[in-house]
Amino acid sequence: MEEQASSARTAVKYGILTSVAIIIYTTITNISGQSQNKWLAMLSYGILIAGIILAMKEFRENNKGFMGYGEGLGLGSMVSAILGFFASMFSMFYIKFIDTTISAQILEKARADMEAQGLDDAQIDHYMELSQKFSSPGIMFAAGVFGYLFIGFIFSLIIAAVLRREKPVFE
Repeated sequence: MEEQASSARTAVKYGILTSVAIIIYTTITNISGQSQNKWLAMLSYGILIAGIILAMKEFRENNKGFMGYGEGLGLGSMVSAILGFFASMFSMFYIKFIDTTISAQILEKARADMEAQGLDDAQIDHYMELSQKFSSPGIMFAAGVFGYLFIGFIFSLIIAAVLRREKPVFE
């Protein structure tokens, strides 16, 4: 009996590899003081896209050159979920043990942005209070996992459409 290509095995492999790349990249941006730079933060999406593409290409190659749209979408979503889990775990570890000031830096930048928009002190205080409530470790972890899963699902919709190769019906 022929061995079928495993999307789960491929997803775990590329989920972990992409997680390592994102963790290294995040560490570099944090150490260099560029963690609040929006353009550099967008580069992490490029790493996610590359991980999804590589996973889909390997799966298709191991599946005799074929990959259905649903298989690609599922594979990309699994890669994103695994990445979200490990990246969120690392973020929690980093915030808790390595750089405990990063949360305060984020809140300070948010306050400065709101002041630049011309919001009054009462509005700023209200938004800052909400921000502090939603910056608990559990909520941040869940938001990280679901955030990566959501954006990875969107990217996977597009990438799977481009990389799919359906098996011929009569073969």
